[in-house]
Amino acid sequence: MKHIYPAPILLVSALLAMTGCTQRPTWYHCTGSVWNTLYSIDYLADRPLDDSIQTVLRQVELSVSAFNPNSTVTRINQSEQPAATDPMFAEVFSASQEISRCSGGLFDPTVAPLVNLWGFGYKGDGDTIPSDDAIARAMQSVGIGQCRLSNDTVYKKSPETQFNFSAIAKGYGCDCVAAMLTRNGCRNYKVEIGGEIALNGHNTRDTEWRIMIDAPIACDTAIHHESLGIIPLSNGGIATSGSYRNYRDTPQGRRSHTINPTTGYPMEASDEANRQVSATVIASSAMEADGLATACMAMRADSAILMIERTPGAEALLVIPGHGVEWILSRTSGFPDMIR
Repeated sequence: MKHIYPAPILLVSALLAMTGCTQRPTWYHCTGSVWNTLYSIDYLADRPLDDSIQTVLRQVELSVSAFNPNSTVTRINQSEQPAATDPMFAEVFSASQEISRCSGGLFDPTVAPLVNLWGFGYKGDGDTIPSDDAIARAMQSVGIGQCRLSNDTVYKKSPETQFNFSAIAKGYGCDCVAAMLTRNGCRNYKVEIGGEIALNGHNTRDTEWRIMIDAPIACDTAIHHESLGIIPLSNGGIATSGSYRNYRDTPQGRRSHTINPTTGYPMEASDEANRQVSATVIASSAMEADGLATACMAMRADSAILMIERTPGAEALLVIPGHGVEWILSRTSGFPDMIR
C-alpha cells in the first residue's frame, strides 16, 4: 500500500536526516594518566572519541609496556626462546633498530638490564652502585642490532636480552592515537603523552599549534615548567629528552638516567662545552622524534646535530650549559624560530 504523508511530516523528516548527517564539528579535550605519566589530547570531530582513545592506549600498553606483566614485551623478555610478536611490537622494534643504526648504537632498548641495575627501570631501586662485574654480565645481553625479527617472531641476542621501549613508546602511543583520529575524519588535533606530541592541522584559534619548549630547570622531585620558547607547528611529531629531571645524586656524583649501551655506565658531563642538558627533535612521527631525542642525549652535541642533519625530515634544538650565560642553543638549520 502506498503511504502519503502530509507535507509538514515530510519536511521534518528531511530536516532531521540533514542534521543527523551534517553535525557541526566540535573541539574535544581528553585528559588522563597512562604509563606513570599524563596525557592531554585536543581534537576537532563530529563526535567524541574518548573511548577509542582509551582503547588505543590500552592496546599500546599491552604490546610494548615493560611495566605491564601481561604485555607482549614482558612475555618476550621472560622467554629464553624465540618468541611470537604482535604488529605493534614489530613496528616499535623495527623503528628502534633503525634509530640504533643512525646513532651508532647509542640508542638501544636492550639496555634494559643496565637501566635496571642503575635503578631507573622497571626493576631495581637505585640505592646502590652496581659492581663492574654486574655491569659486564649485563652487557653480554645488550645489542638490539644483534636481535632480529622474522615471520612475526623475534630472535634475541641472548636468552637474557630484555627490551625496554620507554624511550620510544610514548611517542609511538601518540602516533597510534593520531592515526585513530585520522581514520575517524579528524584533521586537526594535538596528542600529548608525557611531553611527547603528535599533531596536525590547526588549533582552537585556527592557527598553527604553539608548542612550548621547557627550559632545562633541574628538579628530580616534581616537574617544573618554565618556557625556553614557543615554536609553531602544523604537522608531525616533537619530543624532548633531557638529563635535568630524571637523575640521582650519589656520593660518586650525579647519575643520569641515560645509560651508554657501549660502556654500561650513565652518561657523564665530562665535556660540558659539548654536552647538552636537553634535546628537542621534530620529525615525521612522534615515535621517531622520541627515539632521536633520546639518542641525542647519549651523544656529544656536535655528533647529535650531524645525526639529525643526516635524518630526512628531522630537525633538532640542543640546549648546552653556558659559561657566563644561562644556556647555549645549538640547532639544525630547519628548526623553527622560537617565539619568546
